[in-house]
Formats: sequence, structure tokens, C-alpha cells
Amino acid sequence: MKHVDAMRTAFQALSEIAIIGQLADAALRQTLPAELSVAGFGVLNHFARLGIEGESPTKLARAFQVTKGGMTYTLQQLEGLKYVKIEADPADARAKIVRLTNAGVRAREDAIRRVDRGMRALIDALGADAFADAMPFLVKLRQVLDAARD
Repeated sequence: MKHVDAMRTAFQALSEIAIIGQLADAALRQTLPAELSVAGFGVLNHFARLGIEGESPTKLARAFQVTKGGMTYTLQQLEGLKYVKIEADPADARAKIVRLTNAGVRAREDAIRRVDRGMRALIDALGADAFADAMPFLVKLRQVLDAARD
């Protein structure tokens, strides 16, 4: 493939991924309970997906590519809902550590149950194998983009 064609294809692929992300967020927003934002669900999912015991607000902000102020706002909302607990870091009392609570685990599980119908519709429309086949490329793309931000 010519360089120009490869650039065009790569740009088109990233554009499609961005649009898919926007559409998925909009669908998720409609499905989540009113008190839980997409950003809040993302934090709950981050803890569960990676099996994290606790993480600093700064590390969370970096992981989500948002400002510390933006992450603080999301964490305050989650703390108000009792989905996370923010406490002094035992290793550095000046720092904070965020921990997922049992209520946060249940809220994430409830949110996932709420999206089940939409996910089933996607699987029915596209096939489970199509999702499985896409995973190696998507994981590698995420890893390359993630490494490039450091």
C-alpha cells in the first residue's frame, strides 16, 4: 500500500474509532442510572478491569487523560454516592488514595447489567467472532497509543 493510501486508511480507521466511542458513550449515558455519569462509570470500570486496590487521583487523571480538577470533580461525585472512598495515602499523608467500595462494585455490576440488552443487539448484528477478531488489533493500537503518550 502506498504511503498516502496507508495514511488515509489509518486516519479513517482512527476517525471511525472516535465516532464509535462517541456513539457508545451516548448509548451508555442513556442506559446508566441518572446519578452515574459516563466518566464515573469509567472510573468504576477502571478499578474493576485492572483489579486495582487503590490509586491516587493524579494517576487516575493521567490514565483518563483529563485534568486533575476534572478527575477530582468525578471522584467527588462518586464519593458522594459512596462508590469510592478517598482517604489519606498511608505511604504519604499529604497524598490521597481512592478506593472502590462494595457499593461501587455493585453500581458497576448494575450498569453492566443495564447495557446487556444493547450488547446482545450488537453481538446479534455483528457476530461474536467479529468482536473477537477485532481484539488483537484494538489491543495493540491501544498499547501503541498509550506508550506514545509517555
